[in-house]
Amino acid sequence: MEQPPPNTHRSFSFSSLRVKKRHNSEDGGGFFRRRGLHSFSSARESSRKESVPDEDVAPQHNPPPDWQNESGATPVTNEHDDGPQGAFKRISTMWSSFRRGIRERSKAEEPEPPEPVGPTAADSASKQQRYASGQYFFEYLVVVSLKKTKDSNSYEPQITYQFPKRDGMVRKQKEEEEKTLKAITLFCFPEGISWAPLTEYHSETFSFVLTEIDGSRRNGYCRRLLPGGKGARAPEAYCIISTLACFGLFSKIFDEVEKRRQISMAMIYPFMQKLREASFPAPGHTVEIKSFIPESGTEIIRLTRPLDSWLEHVDFATLFNCLTDEEVLLVFAAAVLERRIVFIANELSILSQVIHAVAALLYPFTWQHTFISIVPEILIDVVMAPTPYLLGVQKHLLDLVTDQSDLLVVDVSQNKQETFLVSIGDEASILPPKLKAELLEVLSGRQKASGVEELNRVVSDTFLHFFVRTVGHYASFIKYGATGEHGVFDRRAFCKAIDSKTTRHFVKKFTQTQMFDLFIQEAEQQQPGPQQGIFHHKIREFQDKKKKEKTKKH
Repeated sequence: MEQPPPNTHRSFSFSSLRVKKRHNSEDGGGFFRRRGLHSFSSARESSRKESVPDEDVAPQHNPPPDWQNESGATPVTNEHDDGPQGAFKRISTMWSSFRRGIRERSKAEEPEPPEPVGPTAADSASKQQRYASGQYFFEYLVVVSLKKTKDSNSYEPQITYQFPKRDGMVRKQKEEEEKTLKAITLFCFPEGISWAPLTEYHSETFSFVLTEIDGSRRNGYCRRLLPGGKGARAPEAYCIISTLACFGLFSKIFDEVEKRRQISMAMIYPFMQKLREASFPAPGHTVEIKSFIPESGTEIIRLTRPLDSWLEHVDFATLFNCLTDEEVLLVFAAAVLERRIVFIANELSILSQVIHAVAALLYPFTWQHTFISIVPEILIDVVMAPTPYLLGVQKHLLDLVTDQSDLLVVDVSQNKQETFLVSIGDEASILPPKLKAELLEVLSGRQKASGVEELNRVVSDTFLHFFVRTVGHYASFIKYGATGEHGVFDRRAFCKAIDSKTTRHFVKKFTQTQMFDLFIQEAEQQQPGPQQGIFHHKIREFQDKKKKEKTKKH
């Protein structure tokens, strides 16, 4: 894709930004002024979606009857006449809408009611409810192809097919979906390079997150491959958009999509229709999809969710293959204090897997700020944001990142010469020394783990225990008044109760983060008494162990 001259960057926002809903949002401050870019803030999760705004809507042509009848898929064509500036036009109004959303929320005392969601207005009431509750496997599948622009020999990503079709959607709903779909092309082909036809291309699978203006998230799963045929041809991308986070399961779905793509494009959509009609399985359960393939007959595809559902979007193996244990702890320390962190690599799959793994290390806390596993080249100025972020950036854009200070830049590529390209310098002293040594000792035994799920469990338990040791006593410092009133957290007494000086110093800093603040706010709204969940189960185990040790001493 051709790029505009260096001085023609426009202001923008995009779907992977978040806007703060609470506290003092810096919506008036912003980027250090460079190349015409303005500021944005980060955001929390909510329930109402407002897709990425856009100026133009791609014209849509009706497919031949056999496409609609057999598969329900709609071919989409894009006939923009603005050549290489097309990608910029698609997002040129995003920033203004983003800022408008901030102003509207600051005026409103109550959140606006959610707009209707669903693939089509013609869906039945039961299907709409099932869709809204996140029980569908996916919202839609799109095929993003590289097409020649009209005014040059360069290639531009465009959506050529979408399933299911959009017929019957109300106008506003359709427009919002169109805008989101156009933004997806940036994440499927984020490199910002001039593509050319290829004779060989190894397929790769990666994921990204579309964070709406209100903070609600949708996951994008993408597999890029070389379409069937002879001679040189441009790669294409299959992208599934879903509210569900389960990378391993969707990778298996892409295996089936790719197998059918080698036979015929038309073979994909009957399979996706069967998948769409199936209910998403509960953790540890399996759903069976029957699919017919010529010459093979009817196949049964079994899709199983991991038992630990909160780890089903995570692959810790990639993180520890790219970084040593000590390096992982330095990254973890920076993430815990909600600093700006950029990961560098050539491979899209490595970037997406590493950044999701780092976010998972924070459990039971949730990263509350900008989170972009793969930053498209056209949006690289996001690195200038003054607010915390986790970003994945391809290595050919490194020079646009390393001119920043006050951040951590981590090279996770296979041929790296140095891991930390930029750092603040205090990362090694953030974690309490004794607890840091315990983390390293436990992590050294992870090699004994057999399989991805066991490795994920060992790593997650290690970092979960760290939070149990440091802040697991929080519930004792939530004071309740009259029946039915929300609790109030006594932060000062909570910190004072920690015996270790180094641990207390760390916890004081950690309690100033948004992830801890949101966690406590949710806890204050709970009724007093034992809480459910793996974190609270680990807390009770730890407290029981301490009581037994204390009894033995006496």
